[in-house]
Amino acid sequence: MTNALSKLLETRDWLMADGATGTNLFNMGLMSGDAPEMWNVEETAKITALYKGAADAGSDIFLTNSFGGNASRLKLHNAQDRVHELNKAAAELGRAVADQSGRTIVVAGSVGPTGEIMSPMGSLTHEIAVEMFHEQAEGLKAGGVDVLWVETISAVEELAAAAEAFALADMPWCGTMSFDTAGRTMMGITSAEMVKRLGKLSYQPLAFGANCGVGASDLLRTVLGFSEAGATLPIIAKGNAGIPKYHDGHIHYDGTPALMADYAVLARDCGATIIGGCCGTTPEHLVAMREALQTRPKSAPPSLDTITDALGGFSSASDGTDGAGPVASPRRGRRRKP
Repeated sequence: MTNALSKLLETRDWLMADGATGTNLFNMGLMSGDAPEMWNVEETAKITALYKGAADAGSDIFLTNSFGGNASRLKLHNAQDRVHELNKAAAELGRAVADQSGRTIVVAGSVGPTGEIMSPMGSLTHEIAVEMFHEQAEGLKAGGVDVLWVETISAVEELAAAAEAFALADMPWCGTMSFDTAGRTMMGITSAEMVKRLGKLSYQPLAFGANCGVGASDLLRTVLGFSEAGATLPIIAKGNAGIPKYHDGHIHYDGTPALMADYAVLARDCGATIIGGCCGTTPEHLVAMREALQTRPKSAPPSLDTITDALGGFSSASDGTDGAGPVASPRRGRRRKP
């Protein structure tokens, strides 16, 4: 399948993705509890500014403001009948920014989890999940995205449903899971298990990886786990900008641009090809990440000690790939730069 992302992957050693959507929109005035997807039609200038911030910072890929754009999530805002409209609008705004940039920028249609638990543990059936993801995919496709990008997934069953839906839409896709529970996803999946289960899908992604989770250190340990499990597809790393801190009624992430620059280079050294940020990552962080990726030479995969010295300690002693359970480990302080 020939598409913009495949072409870039063929010619580049690394690609830079974008940063946060939600936390950047909160900085623009989005209120807690509001549906960000409504801004695709109500605050189009702000969504355009979100996309343009990533593009101007040097991102090769940015995700659309459609993370919660499935019927299940939109039902919470009585907007379940607006799936196609809101996703199409998100994509159209992104397409315009990319086309006006003067270079190739991949517009990726963000698809988040349904928010429901799949059977047999929950009530969401495979068929209904496929239907919801397909509806969203068609809206994003109509708006002009280059690729579909399912993210922050915890269950491989939901990832499989999304893959089937994307096949129905005849669109290439990428997928990331969130390893936020002692190195595993909320549903207990390890990095090695994700590689194994992805390999069994009949409709393969162009790239896969991890996003969000806890801190950047944890995410890079997961990326190393992908490589050690024999991953053959390009790996995605989209880590949070440090650790969230509650201050003056707001959540702030403590990762500086310098720290995220270190993270970006380490992510590349760990084996990631597509490198971006998640919660708390601003255009200022992206500029520093891009500069670091362009100017610092590639090195051998870092040790776990090298990662924690640069980015801080892990949230757990194990990532689960060694068969160990979720044993907490104390966070180590970040190394001070001389």
